[in-house]
Amino acid sequence: MSVKRRNPQPLTPARLEELALAYVARFATTQAKLGAYLQRKLREHGWEGEGTPPVDELVGRYAELGYVDDAAWARMKAGSLLRRGYGARRVGEALGQAGIEEDMRADLRPPESEQRRAALVMARRRRFGPFAVQPLDRPAREKQLAAMLRAGHTLDIARRIVDASDPDAAEEWAESAFGDE
Repeated sequence: MSVKRRNPQPLTPARLEELALAYVARFATTQAKLGAYLQRKLREHGWEGEGTPPVDELVGRYAELGYVDDAAWARMKAGSLLRRGYGARRVGEALGQAGIEEDMRADLRPPESEQRRAALVMARRRRFGPFAVQPLDRPAREKQLAAMLRAGHTLDIARRIVDASDPDAAEEWAESAFGDE
């Protein structure tokens, strides 16, 4: 049985506002992501209103009203990624893809202590370094280092975690004030 698709009705200013409001009500988002969503809907449906669609004005108004808060979203996303074990580089990339400005990304860059704790979370979860079930041979060590680098950790942090002698030493290093003990 084939399902016939309706021809999508062109968007009116009121319908565009309804879509924007429904989107921000459902998702925590950034101005860039909201704008991209509305542009996609306009490509899919077309525009019936006069002139050009007021996407930028609508996004700006929602930001002024507090419906869209890039800083709050960026803090939430950065914290979430760090808690899942991703490194600072990967956090910055995710924020950049969401349209967060470079200066805000720099302000949210996690301090070294948080970066070490995030690496430790990843090592525990993936059973890297001292958390491994089997003793590490050279190829396994290199694969673990590569995985930590792909996750956004710096080489020195990844090496310290993978080369740690035991879980207690890794945890002590991650929690230390300076990270060089």
